[in-house]
Amino acid sequence: MARFDKIAVLRKIGDTGMVPVFYHHDVQIVKHVLKACYDGGVRAFEFTNRGDFAHEVFAEAVKYAALECPGMAMGAGSVVDAPTAALYLQSGADFVVGPLFNPEIAKVCNRRLVPYTPGCGSVSEVGFAQEAGCDLCKVFPGDVLGTKFIKGMLSPMPWSKLMVTGGVEPTRDNLSAWMQAGVYCVGMGSKLFPKDRIAAEDWGYITSLCREALVYVAEARKR
Repeated sequence: MARFDKIAVLRKIGDTGMVPVFYHHDVQIVKHVLKACYDGGVRAFEFTNRGDFAHEVFAEAVKYAALECPGMAMGAGSVVDAPTAALYLQSGADFVVGPLFNPEIAKVCNRRLVPYTPGCGSVSEVGFAQEAGCDLCKVFPGDVLGTKFIKGMLSPMPWSKLMVTGGVEPTRDNLSAWMQAGVYCVGMGSKLFPKDRIAAEDWGYITSLCREALVYVAEARKR
């Protein structure tokens, strides 16, 4: 069962403006990365369903977060069907994210009052997702659609809350561009977790990078 309700989760995501996206088969590495992000100010974390027994790793990470990162909302990402969503909800997911929009996932998540953030690549997809109760939609892939898509969509649909994933970097220029385009938050993966730093177990670097990125987000929002 989720530790945070829908309103609390959306507030955490909105307040910080950034959701790290990460996967690793080694639960110990996931725990270290999770703690590093938490120490850097992150309060919503997406673990992607990208490997065998990923749900088992996620379940252990949720238990760890409850003790060591008590304010962290734990999300499951790369979820494309309802059975997988249910599996992660049973493992304690506070929110569910997908690369596509599947209305069956919306039903499962709505029944538990858990946020479902589907991947959308068009204005119509965002509209259909909103009809299904998706408060926050993921614009994906962001590096293909770009900031002009965000601005263009918000003009006729200003109520939309959008998270962009793909093409997001922890730099002032990149984050400022997305924030000024009007996104609610960004999802960031590989650029936030360089493979060499993970291999070197340089958790302090991850913490510093998260903290720096959150400063850029906050700065851009004040403009």
